Amino acid sequence: MNPHPYDAVDLFAPVAGIVVEEGRGALPFHLIHGESLVAAAAWAAGEAGVDLLDQTIPWEAVVEREEPLLLHDPLCPMTPPEFLRRCAERAAVEDRVVVGVRPVTDTVKELHPVADGEVVGTTVDRDALVAVCSPVVLPAAVVADLLGDGGSLPSTDFVELVGALRHRYGAERVLLVEAPPEARRIATAADLPVLEALTDPR
Repeated sequence: MNPHPYDAVDLFAPVAGIVVEEGRGALPFHLIHGESLVAAAAWAAGEAGVDLLDQTIPWEAVVEREEPLLLHDPLCPMTPPEFLRRCAERAAVEDRVVVGVRPVTDTVKELHPVADGEVVGTTVDRDALVAVCSPVVLPAAVVADLLGDGGSLPSTDFVELVGALRHRYGAERVLLVEAPPEARRIATAADLPVLEALTDPR
């Protein structure tokens, strides 16, 4: 049985993709709906029409494809294929980096350093915050700029990556798109039952 309760979507243009396991420990190999998170993420990317590449492929080969590059986080394993595809399409058409994000629902407090540690400050306005999830799609021009001539990704941590992309290209070149609830990111194994219940295909 497919690990993802969504149908395949129509293709419109070639898109390369990588499921980024680096820096995520053993969590991508935990199970959801009987499949590992990394397998579920790869399945969704395949259903979205993404040509998945191995992380060991030389960046020069990725640049030579002259295609958008979709980076998918296996800790967002149930991101719907149609959302992945829409993000890839927007990156290609608008020539902008497209990032899937979710609203922040938890209460967030400021922390202020003091002599013996930190002290909790005021509550941060959640309306001004988002949580980066998946995907991060680089248009072909950004792929060539970042990865050409021996370059590399600034980070495989998506929060750090998005921050670096906004710094390099400006906030207007990095489009934040609200992802559906199924795209929520797994932070610990304790989050898995919640996502599994949310995406139960029965």
